[in-house]
Amino acid sequence: MDQVLELQYAIDTFYFLVCGALVMWMAAGFAMLEAGLVRSKNTAEILTKNVALFAISCIMYLICGYEIMYGGGYFLSGIALDGAASAEALTATVLAESKEAGFDGGSVYSNASDFFFQVVFVATAMSIVSGAVAERMKLWAFLAFAVVMTAFIYPMEGGWTWGGNAVFGMYTLGDLGFSDFAGSGIVHMAGAAAALAGVLILGPRKGKYGADGSIKPIPGANLPLATLGTFILWMGWFGFNGGSVLKLGDIANANAVAMVFLNTNTAAAGGAVAALITARILFGKADLTMLLNGALAGLVAITAEPSTPTPLEATLFGAIGGTLVVFSIVALDKLKIDDPVGAISVHGTCGLLGLLLVPVTGSASFSGQLIGAATIFVWVFVVSLVVWIALKAIMGIRVSEEEEYQGVDLGECGVEAYPEFVNN
Repeated sequence: MDQVLELQYAIDTFYFLVCGALVMWMAAGFAMLEAGLVRSKNTAEILTKNVALFAISCIMYLICGYEIMYGGGYFLSGIALDGAASAEALTATVLAESKEAGFDGGSVYSNASDFFFQVVFVATAMSIVSGAVAERMKLWAFLAFAVVMTAFIYPMEGGWTWGGNAVFGMYTLGDLGFSDFAGSGIVHMAGAAAALAGVLILGPRKGKYGADGSIKPIPGANLPLATLGTFILWMGWFGFNGGSVLKLGDIANANAVAMVFLNTNTAAAGGAVAALITARILFGKADLTMLLNGALAGLVAITAEPSTPTPLEATLFGAIGGTLVVFSIVALDKLKIDDPVGAISVHGTCGLLGLLLVPVTGSASFSGQLIGAATIFVWVFVVSLVVWIALKAIMGIRVSEEEEYQGVDLGECGVEAYPEFVNN
């Protein structure tokens, strides 16, 4: 039996790490998507932001974020990584925990693998902010916000949800019937709430909206790159949702993982097709950017509960998300909320949709989902708003009008991504 438990532990840990690596690869997807949807003169800066925010997320979550969220930080608490223990002591501990949890129950894996899986989720939430504030935000102001977001704002709301901590000592969201399997609200809506706060303080790009209320389209410079980014995100989402099952080494969980993979894929497909059809009806054209955002919207919508719907239900849920995201992008534009990549609509509007779809097939209650969604949104939005205002007062958050016209690549990075082309 001990050998079986050791094998199960090894399989579960390996699966956890591979899924974490897939989610880490989503950072490349966000970088490519955003780089493709901004103008060429702003490409190098947005790539810099995506690499830097991932590094900052890893460091800040290690220092204090994981401690706040789960009570297991490694740096400040002095807790050693499991890898530092002797092989014999670690084996004995794992076997004891496995037997206590029961062979068919519990999720026993190393603290190191759990930390790695969690930290890539933090980076995902911060990546959402990057695209929404693109083309006019100061690089160092953005990175300063990333420190606060990944060290405190996200870990606090993550602790109230996945961490099981009471909200300001009053209640736990789980006790109220809130459920978010892989993070439609905890990760995606939270990132969108922080992005919305930043966009409201930052204001729209110059020339985006006319004095007469007209809206000027500002197309991205590299749609093939944006398409590649979408496919990378689509692939990485299998780790995002599949890894959230937490285990693989037994029949029940292996079947659950398979269903999660299936539903994740079909929801993305449903979202893509629905967005394409909706765009054709509204605009008379097959809009590629709406197609890409539709696929992502379907993925966000299914993330809150990918294990209980049937594949057909998952397709329909994704299609609802794909339709909704088109209307949301149009509505935010009319409200003069300038989001160059549609991140607030994809991750915020459809993140809320995902939470509200959970009770349709799962055990969560609509009231619990609404309370949980409100708690997450209000916390992240309000605290982010305070941080953005403070950063604006201390160091400024927007580049000069001249820098914005020339492109933030030169002003912020001193290098152009496409130096052989004339800036557009």
